[in-house]
Amino acid sequence: MYKRVLLKLSGEALSGEGKNLNPEFLQKLAKELKGIADSGVELAIVVGGGNFIRGKEIQGLGMNRAQADYMGMLGTVINALAVQNALENEGVDTRVQTAVEMPRVAEPFILRRALRHLEKGRIVIFGAGTGSPYFSTDTTAALRASEIGADVILMAKNGVDGVYDSDPKLNPEAKKFDHLSYMDVLNKDLKVMDSTAISMCMDNDIDLLVFNMNEEGNIAKAVRQEVDGTVISRQH
Repeated sequence: MYKRVLLKLSGEALSGEGKNLNPEFLQKLAKELKGIADSGVELAIVVGGGNFIRGKEIQGLGMNRAQADYMGMLGTVINALAVQNALENEGVDTRVQTAVEMPRVAEPFILRRALRHLEKGRIVIFGAGTGSPYFSTDTTAALRASEIGADVILMAKNGVDGVYDSDPKLNPEAKKFDHLSYMDVLNKDLKVMDSTAISMCMDNDIDLLVFNMNEEGNIAKAVRQEVDGTVISRQH
C-alpha cells in the first residue's frame, strides 16, 4: 500500500447530467476517500475545473490566454470547496489550500503547512492550479506531488480504465498498455498528461497510475496497487 498519494480528479468527473456538480457522486467519493484516510494513507487531491470552464475553449472565443487560465483556476477552487464539503459531511478533517490567495475562502498554499496537515491525517485539497497561467492542473498535480514527496499520482479517469494507443471509444481494436515509461508516453504522444507534467514526473521519479474511477472502490484498490490500470514509471 502506498503511504502518501496525490489523487488527480478531473472537473468533469464531479459533474452530472446537465449539472456542474453531482451531489450523489460527491457523497460516494467522500465515503471512499474517508475509508482510505482511515486506513492511515496520507491523501492529497488536485482537482480540475473543466466542469465549469476550460481556458483553452474560451481562448478560441478571443479571450486572452492568461485571463482564460485565471478563470479556470477559479473553477478549480469551486470544485475543491465542493469536495471539502462532501468530506466534512463524512466527518473527515480536511483543508483546502489555494495557489491564488483568497483568505476568506481557504488557506494559501504553504508547503510546510500542507505537510503538517498530511502528517496529522487531514486530507489536503489543492485549488487554483499552480497560481500561474499557461500551466494545466496536470502540471499542478506533478508539481504538488513532487513538493509533498508523494509515492504516486493516481490519475482517476472518467470511464477510461488505462492508457490506450488510440481512443477506445472510437476504435474497438485499441490496445491497452499495462506499463509504460515516461519516454514511451512522450515519444508515442499519448494524451495521458501534458508534456510538462510528464517531464516533471520523470525528473522527480514519481510513478503514475491511470485507472477508471467510475467503478466503485477503484480508488481504494489503486492505493493498494490492486486496480486494473496502466502504470507509468521510469522503467518500462
